[in-house]
Order: sequence, then C-alpha cells, then structure tokens
Amino acid sequence: MNVGQAIKMCRTRRGVSQSDLARRAECSVSYLCLLENNKRDPTLSTLTKVAQALNVPVGILFFLAAEHGELTGMDKELAGELARTALELLSEPVADQFPLV
Repeated sequence: MNVGQAIKMCRTRRGVSQSDLARRAECSVSYLCLLENNKRDPTLSTLTKVAQALNVPVGILFFLAAEHGELTGMDKELAGELARTALELLSEPVADQFPLV
C-alpha cells in the first residue's frame, strides 16, 4: 500500500500546495512531506483529516494507494475503470469546494 503516493496524487490533481493541505489537515508541512514520501505511516485519524481536506472519501484514498497484487480477486477491468473514474473526480480544484479561511 502506497498511501503517500495516493495523497500526493490527490493533492496535485486538486491543485493544492503542501502548505495549504497541511493547514487544512491540521498537520505540519514537514509531516505531510514525510507522509507523501512514505517515511511515516499515518494514523487513521490523520488520514481521515487529509482525505477531508482534499474532499476525497478515505476509501478512495485507500483504493488509489493499493499496489499491484493488493486488489486480488477484483476484476482488472473494473479496477481500472474505478481508478479512472476516481481520477476524473479529482480534476476539480479543492479550493472551489472549500473556501480558504
């Protein structure tokens, strides 16, 4: 499972900087950087805050974090379609959904 890669992918597709995401998720930029580089394993509560800050269901974040072989039993075509759909939904900037305070 590559949670860091999924966080970074969602963040960049949403057009959110690390500092904005860290502020919204109530963590430090250095900790977010460690998460994105898979140098730290986030708690479920931290991952939930990050997902909420990105306006992404935490389940989608886990799905996008799955590595080859971790979705055994799932039809490959279905997995590909789910991934494409999830990435399309991430094309809207998060700033349009959550005003900056």
